[in-house]
Amino acid sequence: MTLRMMFLPLIALMTLTACETIKGAGRDLEGAGEAITDQAQETKTQM
Repeated sequence: MTLRMMFLPLIALMTLTACETIKGAGRDLEGAGEAITDQAQETKTQM
């Protein structure tokens, strides 16, 4: 078994993990953006 074939599953796992991490960060940023938008609209309404 070549060295490349030994590390292929590890590389695939790391790639999938990174995708899930980025996806989670995207959801967090989306939630923060929505909170900021809601607060801005509330402030605008009060003015």
